[in-house]
Amino acid sequence: MVKVRQDAWSHEDDLLLAETVLRHIREGSTQLNAFEEVGDNLNRTSAACGFRWNAEVRQKYDHAIDLAKRQRKERKRAMAGKPQKQKQTVLPLAQPQNYEKDTTYTEEAVQSTNIIEQPQLTMDMVIRFLKELKKDYHASNQSKLSLEQTQKENSMLRDHVSELEKKLTDTEEQLATIQEDYQVFMQIMDRARKMTVLDDQGSMKPPAFRMDKNGNLQQLAQGSNQ
Repeated sequence: MVKVRQDAWSHEDDLLLAETVLRHIREGSTQLNAFEEVGDNLNRTSAACGFRWNAEVRQKYDHAIDLAKRQRKERKRAMAGKPQKQKQTVLPLAQPQNYEKDTTYTEEAVQSTNIIEQPQLTMDMVIRFLKELKKDYHASNQSKLSLEQTQKENSMLRDHVSELEKKLTDTEEQLATIQEDYQVFMQIMDRARKMTVLDDQGSMKPPAFRMDKNGNLQQLAQGSNQ
């Protein structure tokens, strides 16, 4: 299963990375083994762990790294059952005459011995590390392109929303104008209706009456000449 994890490193992830690398240094293992162990725990590639260690975490643990290296030396001496200091482990090509009194050279020789005894990287390990680093590089580029595309789409959507909001504002203003015109129109129609009713009432003639021979009033029909 290919490990592809692109979220940010948390403080706990950095702490686990540092503790694992320091433990491998104390135990005489390689940093690559530490990166692989952390990658398995965090579901990341060893290349990503190595890049994070060298770019961000390592400089915060300089003193701890020196202490872990000293502990590794002491552990190797204890396991080998040798004295704490071995002055003649590695001899120079040309020894100075006062070699036995030259303690500085002796300390350098012991350090050289410890460096030689440290496990060496194999070509397969380096190739695997570079392949995983290449995968992480391509995955990072793809994430960058995806992020740029998403940002571009978000910008287009924001412009479209702004345009729709402007159209909505214009429509609301037009609706308010139409409502005002409608109210004015209704007022004009109401006044016209009232004026028409008054004119109709003014044009009507009052009723006419006449008295019959019995003394009763009878209403005459409109337009009658009798």
